[in-house]
Amino acid sequence: MTDLEAYRSDMEGCSRCCNCKWIPLSQIKSRRYSQVCPSSQYYEFHAYSGSGKLNVALSTLDGRTEFDETAAAIMYSCTMCGGCDVGCKSYRNDIDLVDTFAAARARAVELGHYEVEHLLLVENMQKQNNVFGRAREERADWAEGLALIDANREEVDVLFHVGCRYSYDETQREGARAAARLLLATGLRVGISGTAESCCGVRAYETGFQAELANFADDMISRARSSGAEYVAVACSDCFGAFNVTYPAADKALPVPVRHVTEIAADLLDSGRLDLRPVRPRRVTYHDPCNLGRKGHDWQGTFEGRKIDRPDHMRRDGRGGRYSAPRRLVEAIPGVELIEMERTREFSWCCGAGGGCLEARPEFAIATAQERIEEALSTGADAMVTSCPWCIHTFREGLARLHDEGDDRQIEILDVNLLVTESLEAAS
Repeated sequence: MTDLEAYRSDMEGCSRCCNCKWIPLSQIKSRRYSQVCPSSQYYEFHAYSGSGKLNVALSTLDGRTEFDETAAAIMYSCTMCGGCDVGCKSYRNDIDLVDTFAAARARAVELGHYEVEHLLLVENMQKQNNVFGRAREERADWAEGLALIDANREEVDVLFHVGCRYSYDETQREGARAAARLLLATGLRVGISGTAESCCGVRAYETGFQAELANFADDMISRARSSGAEYVAVACSDCFGAFNVTYPAADKALPVPVRHVTEIAADLLDSGRLDLRPVRPRRVTYHDPCNLGRKGHDWQGTFEGRKIDRPDHMRRDGRGGRYSAPRRLVEAIPGVELIEMERTREFSWCCGAGGGCLEARPEFAIATAQERIEEALSTGADAMVTSCPWCIHTFREGLARLHDEGDDRQIEILDVNLLVTESLEAAS
């Protein structure tokens, strides 16, 4: 929904309690890692918090201030991670902060106050069906030699949507291949759309270019239907969020369920079909990607009526995210010890890549990633494992920047799919 006025009650209902800045008091383990909002921590001004952005948007609606470039810049200085939303909903159920921000960003685009970097992102998607502007003919290069079916020619049981980052980022190609090997271990007919695969479109939507989502959604719906697949599998948390939440919220639900690869692999583990063998001993900590974690709650429809009367199952407070499957996989690998960070599950800190910040606010994005790296290092872990290629990319960039600045501390940034396949392929 692009109508900012539709969220007036959300903005007027803010009590200025500032719980959008912190994880709930009952969950705080130390002052150092007690904040949940990257924007308010980085910019150190209330306007950048969840409450502050509601105030700014309401002021423009009431005509007290203009929705100018300054107001738009505040809206865009946000990773759209949902941390503020979870903090708020720990105490109440009638404000949807991230949805309000999305509507404000759509308003910014309507007024021409979009970020140039976001416009270039959308143009890349329009021209080459990916956020990087790379040739669409290169999209399936990662899959060379794998026994995957061309879903454009044959029906499949599982349609694997790989996503832009896994498809084009050569540094993460092995992560995509590991995810495919896990899917093939199901014994089902696994296929990909190859060069016909398109971006999920969620980055256009999040940056305010909401009208662009429809074309990508319609394409994905068509491919999912024609493939004959029982479900769509994804390894990217952003694609998971797009298909599982953003699409149905826009009345563009896929005709089949969406499952993350870690969920599928965990099912294989539970049924005794994954023979996990000892790997090099590691102490690892797991990072919850926002769109798989606190924003990974299955879409339950739009509630008609006063939001304060919404039933609990429609309360998107983060508890319905996918938290157990990746952890079960990590803990099942012989030689690996899982150590949790202080902020975890729905209260996790963001990697910094979302909301268009990696493209338009790179310094903010990297600083956000470095905050999470500091938290991971504080656990004494040798590695930080996660299940999203965007998180992996930003963490690696943040760690490289620390090293450039003379900080020689080390921590591996690992793809959970690679860690699992390493165990599967380890010598007995």
